[in-house]
Amino acid sequence: MEKIEVGEVFTISDAENEEQEVEVLGTITIEGTDYVAVGFVEDLQEETEDDIDIFFLKVDQDGELEAIESDEEFEKVSVAFEELLESEE
Repeated sequence: MEKIEVGEVFTISDAENEEQEVEVLGTITIEGTDYVAVGFVEDLQEETEDDIDIFFLKVDQDGELEAIESDEEFEKVSVAFEELLESEE
């Protein structure tokens, strides 16, 4: 699979096997592993002042997106994305 780019839209299945479209909001590489931050397209299109839900996914060796399994890994990715956003401001 090609490198995932910001702005790409994917369809993923949630825990109830319902399909949701998500848009890539950011990418980052940590210790040789690629991660993406995504948000639901439906939420992104709504003109609201509410915070949107952002999810982090890991890109596996085949270029497929998968859930982050551990709290430690999630925290590491979350902090890295926050630092990236702060450095861009």
